[in-house]
Amino acid sequence: MSERKVLNKYYPPDFDPAKIPKLKLPKDRQYVVRLMAPFNMRCKTCGEYIYKGKKFNARKETVQNEVYLGLPIFRFYIKCTRCLAEITFKTDPENTDYTMEHGATRNFQAEKLLEEEEKRMQKEREEEELNNPMKVLENRTKDSKLEMEVLENLQELKELNQRQANVDFEAMLQQYKEYEEERKRREQEEDEQEMKAMLEQAQNRRLLPDSDSDEEPSKPRSEPAVKARPTDILQEGRRPQLGWSSGRGTPSPSASPGLQPPLQHNLGPPAIDSAAWDGLSFASPRSVLETGRTKERFQSLVCKAGIIPTIGAPCTAAL
Repeated sequence: MSERKVLNKYYPPDFDPAKIPKLKLPKDRQYVVRLMAPFNMRCKTCGEYIYKGKKFNARKETVQNEVYLGLPIFRFYIKCTRCLAEITFKTDPENTDYTMEHGATRNFQAEKLLEEEEKRMQKEREEEELNNPMKVLENRTKDSKLEMEVLENLQELKELNQRQANVDFEAMLQQYKEYEEERKRREQEEDEQEMKAMLEQAQNRRLLPDSDSDEEPSKPRSEPAVKARPTDILQEGRRPQLGWSSGRGTPSPSASPGLQPPLQHNLGPPAIDSAAWDGLSFASPRSVLETGRTKERFQSLVCKAGIIPTIGAPCTAAL
């Protein structure tokens, strides 16, 4: 099976390319192209305005016997949108523009015409000076004379403005000098004040440690007294418990004879007196709570002292 996209084709041995007939086309052949109007124009037939950028289906051809530096010049044919009159224009590679040829007039080209006129005059002057040295001297004299006249006119205009304005330039300069002097003096005073403030601040910082050393040592702050609650005795690590003697009589103190009475709380009940506190002793919480008799005696003693009221029963138990 042959290849679908063939790159090389078969040429028979008796193939002669000179026998292939050539396509003869006229040199002024026209092509249909799509273009936009390169400038604003007005139709000469009906006066319709055609603005720059309007699209046309134009015919294009190469201008015969017109070349600029080897570049061909093209001509375009369009029709007026109102009267269908034929309008032609061609390229201008010398000025990188288009030139109007027939059927319409170009608008807004006064600046272009002025530039063309200046270029033409400059070119004529250069051609005259090229072969005539006296013409060069004459043109230079005219130019210098014209420059002197311009300067004189400018000076007259300045003097006229000065007379009409009535402005005293000396007074303005004097006022400006006074303003500059006042500004410099004000800046110098501000700098001096700022320097004095910085020196005073540095001196105060230097004297601050010495003044602190002369003062009396500060007294330690007394921490606020913690308010004692009635249940603080039972929540501490070492709880005051009753230590009882082996007999059934009056309880005797044991373990810590030098125990001091606790601080008075703020909830109302008075502190334990010394007589009631003598009956308290320190023992382990486990030993106190093991026997119900010891617990009852402890509660009755504490109720009698007025520290912890028993819950659910009045303080009537006796020792």
